[in-house]
Amino acid sequence: MTARKIMIQGTGSSVGKSVITAALCSYFRQEGFSVAPFKSQNMSNNSFVTVGGGEMGRAQAFQAQACGIEPAVEMNPILLKPASEMGAQVVVLGKAVSVMTPREYHEFQPHLIGAIRDSLEKLSSLYDIVVIEGAGSPAEINLRRFDIVNMAVAKMAGAPVVLVGDINLGGVFASLVGTLELLAPEERPFIKGLLINKFRGDISLLHEGLEFLEKRTGAKILGVLPFVDDLRVGEEDSIPEWKRTASRPAESQKLAIHVIHYPHISNSTDFDSLETEPDVSLRFLTRVPDSEPFPDALILPGSKSTMSDIAYLRTAGFERYIDRCREARLPIVGICGGYQMLGTELLDPENIESVMARAPGLGLLRVTTCFEREKKTVQVRAVDVERRHEIAGYEIHMGHTDGPGVARPVFQITEGMGNRAERFDGAKSEDGLVWGTYVHGVFDQPLFRREFLNTLRKRRGWPPLDPGQAHCFTESFDSLAGLIRKHVDLAALDKILNGTL
Repeated sequence: MTARKIMIQGTGSSVGKSVITAALCSYFRQEGFSVAPFKSQNMSNNSFVTVGGGEMGRAQAFQAQACGIEPAVEMNPILLKPASEMGAQVVVLGKAVSVMTPREYHEFQPHLIGAIRDSLEKLSSLYDIVVIEGAGSPAEINLRRFDIVNMAVAKMAGAPVVLVGDINLGGVFASLVGTLELLAPEERPFIKGLLINKFRGDISLLHEGLEFLEKRTGAKILGVLPFVDDLRVGEEDSIPEWKRTASRPAESQKLAIHVIHYPHISNSTDFDSLETEPDVSLRFLTRVPDSEPFPDALILPGSKSTMSDIAYLRTAGFERYIDRCREARLPIVGICGGYQMLGTELLDPENIESVMARAPGLGLLRVTTCFEREKKTVQVRAVDVERRHEIAGYEIHMGHTDGPGVARPVFQITEGMGNRAERFDGAKSEDGLVWGTYVHGVFDQPLFRREFLNTLRKRRGWPPLDPGQAHCFTESFDSLAGLIRKHVDLAALDKILNGTL
């Protein structure tokens, strides 16, 4: 049986394609269908590791969870991970191929068509419905001949397209009409519906504009989705603007946790679960704070280009700020690339990440990292060495870290790729205030997360809190499906899906 398909494209980036795809996945699942997401090519440094050790976009993993299924690399066969001056790392069916410049990648693209087609066919044979997501805009005429993610995929899949516009940005009518005008004549018939996203206010004020759109374009207005503040969904790559600030005052009754936002930050979703805690105020620092007080904890997140980002820490003044936090005896945590930066030295003899063969680390942990060509991608289970709390997460890195500091590990890995394992991960300073780990997702585990936060509360003289529930998106999935039910013309959606509109 071949799955029915529907594709979500947008008038530009960040109009809500990923969220709407997840919402449709959740809605169709509630309707009793087996459903899977698909995005042929994704550019993101927020990635996920599958059970089989393959790497894929975090957004597609989130969408798979909305479908109630295990994420698989076929849902995102091509992942581009932007690096620094080296270009972008190209990941094909879960495995890193190489770092390519834009020109090199465009020359390589013809070799990817088979992987895209095979992945789409596999999903189509396994599920009732496949919800396909595009990227950016299909009307980028300068990139049309390189398209392997928008109209090229709609044609390959024979999928009807719903075009999404963001009214919150302004100019939504021009964006929708202009996008359709710039499509090639053979592409326009694929657009079967228009969807306006992020609307605020009285919808009756839109009626005249909606009537104009239908008359001008001939496409059905499928619905108007409201602006929903602070959606609890997996971010594809960006961090919301309200989090990216160094100046917003901390809430006095909450723990202030700051995450440094360097240029090549990766896996920023590692901190979503911290943000959900009632006693936490989480901020991403884009510049050194102008004044004290210090936060309760400082975190160095993952990086797609550790050598470049540690240079940024120095030029932007963050190295001195980190030293001041250390002098004030504040807890400092490094995840993956952040862990590597906390060490004494970074070695890159094969120029895997940079043209520099070495760079000094921040010197807060007695470890040295040497970058290696083989990329490690593995789901793991582990226990906290100190308190034996269980955690689960995944590793994504291209380096090996060793030195005296690893004699004080953070975790004992008990399982990797579904097999029993016996190894240690991470390192701690002698006083235990600085620690780093390669495991992404450590704060998603309620007991470990709450123990970390209660330690910070104790430093403030506050009483401990009980652990909350595990960070999950079940309620978000239901809310997203509810948006479809309430604000979308379900009869028209059904016709589009069945090819009768």
